[in-house]
Amino acid sequence: MSSVNRFIQFNNETIDARQLMHYETIAKAMTKNMDITINERKLIEFQPEEQTVSISVFWRHRSEEVMHKGRLSDIYLLTEGFWKHFSVLAWSHYLDERNSILPKFMDQIIFCLEEFRLMESIQKKRIGMRKTFDIRIETYLAFHKQQLIVNLQKGFLADAYLSYMYICLYEGTIYATGPDSFIETNRIIQKVYDNKSTQDSIDLAFQIINILSEFIFDDTLLQFYAILSPSNIANIDFHYHQGLKDSEMGEEAKKDTIEEVFRSWHRENEQEDGVHLQYELEHGRDGKAEQNVNAEQGQENHEITETGRGNSTGNNSEVQDVKYEEEKSGYSKKAGKNFGNEHTNVVYEEKRIEIVPNLIQKTQLQAIRQDQAPFVKAFVQEMKKRMEQKKIDRRTNLSKGRLSTQMTSIWTEERPKPFYKKNAPSTQLNAVFGLLVDGSASMQDKMEETQKAVLLFHDVLRELKIVHEIVLHYEDAFEASETKQPNTFEWVHRLEDGQKDSGLSILSMEAHEDNRDGFAIRWIGKRLEARPENHKFLLVFSDGEPSAFGYAQNGIMDTAEAVLEVERKKISILHLFLNDEEATEEQIELFHLIFGKKTATAASLEKFSDETLRLLRKMLHHIVKS
Repeated sequence: MSSVNRFIQFNNETIDARQLMHYETIAKAMTKNMDITINERKLIEFQPEEQTVSISVFWRHRSEEVMHKGRLSDIYLLTEGFWKHFSVLAWSHYLDERNSILPKFMDQIIFCLEEFRLMESIQKKRIGMRKTFDIRIETYLAFHKQQLIVNLQKGFLADAYLSYMYICLYEGTIYATGPDSFIETNRIIQKVYDNKSTQDSIDLAFQIINILSEFIFDDTLLQFYAILSPSNIANIDFHYHQGLKDSEMGEEAKKDTIEEVFRSWHRENEQEDGVHLQYELEHGRDGKAEQNVNAEQGQENHEITETGRGNSTGNNSEVQDVKYEEEKSGYSKKAGKNFGNEHTNVVYEEKRIEIVPNLIQKTQLQAIRQDQAPFVKAFVQEMKKRMEQKKIDRRTNLSKGRLSTQMTSIWTEERPKPFYKKNAPSTQLNAVFGLLVDGSASMQDKMEETQKAVLLFHDVLRELKIVHEIVLHYEDAFEASETKQPNTFEWVHRLEDGQKDSGLSILSMEAHEDNRDGFAIRWIGKRLEARPENHKFLLVFSDGEPSAFGYAQNGIMDTAEAVLEVERKKISILHLFLNDEEATEEQIELFHLIFGKKTATAASLEKFSDETLRLLRKMLHHIVKS
């Protein structure tokens, strides 16, 4: 697991994962698309292929209210505006016809006009969003007024005009000052109130460009909008021949909005997983091709019922080698979409940790247990005393049970309840524990102390006869690729092992390469969810933030989502940050983003066991009280 201390300090900004998930929930509700995800990029935009909507970093480093309202305005504008009312067909036709002299400038003008049109439409429909948009307009007006002066001084006329036009749209042409060439476009800008569609905005942009092309010769240097890039348009399959008439396409085929593009792109990706032949005539998918009444439609979840073999005597050793490698690797399970979108290409194996027993290891185990014995004994006795104390506690003021010696309530109360009951004695705590240990390379210098902490965890729960599981998880960084990320779960102690002594297994734990925390948390969460115990706890040992192939950018967000998903299953999560020095404020903030307030830090290697005992005490006290 990589350290959270990055080299470039100015780029060391963490995303508030839980707040981002809040925005994601809003986006899903507005679009009615449960596959939508939210991320933060330089500009607001859509990525249909990734099913992602991006909010802008423009709102960072502002007051809490402005930052929150600004990000909400991005989501409202994208999901309630561009998502439903921006014409992709009109935009696509425009890209084929646009002037190649100032293409970026032209694009920015269209998006600016569309933003104004859509914001006006949204505010009429949803009055409650006006305050949010007011903050957006106020903030951007201040920004563009400053940019107008700076860009005019530098001679960047195209960039300056975009700021000029924004001021004209939201404050009025009377309050916008600029060169005479800019002022000549005022009468055209005022026509924006008549815009009813994307095509109207495109037509208006052409009129503005016709005037400005005599004065502006250089394209824009800055970019203010990236709603739907030309590269995204180029990858969209509109599923009809251009020669067809609109009446022949039908409403479903028209994909006139970003909403339809997202839905179609998602549907295409889903269908690509099918096992049947795929014909590219119309990108259609047929079933059996026989010309008879028994033809059936092909579906991806159909089992293969017929196989054919060619007569070629060619060499098929390559196929056999691939199959052999898959069997040899041991990664027989695929994560698919059962463990989150970030792990669709993960393959994983579950196996017992390999124990190589030797005299040195046995001696070491005996020495560690001898040192920890007083702590284990004291802790277990404390828990048993609390359990005994609970046994003798009694519930009073009951309508049936044992008759109390204090009978005054018979005369003082209208409906007396002079009975009491003793709580039934509990022979065992009704709980199950999971311990997830980070097996990344950065744990190398901390593994010895981690083993001691895990052993303490194991011995305490064995003495209390509590079912538990200990798992070391890691990803093979050397074999990981875009299409395959091998992960391993090594069972140190399984749920099914009961009170088995797994001391030697614990001392056999070793550091490996990377860690994919969100995937591991969901994996062990599924195992704990299936257990019948009333109280379920998951303790996570890690020494930094998630780090795996293609997981650096989204690892924090995905892990935070995994934590929330597991907590919804009534599994309590506690996190222990293993470090050889005092945790920095930045590190603590990072883990608060992922685990909320249920995170603790060990100030030194020697305190791993102390912190583990403290967390155990906290969890077991909760069980005893209940």
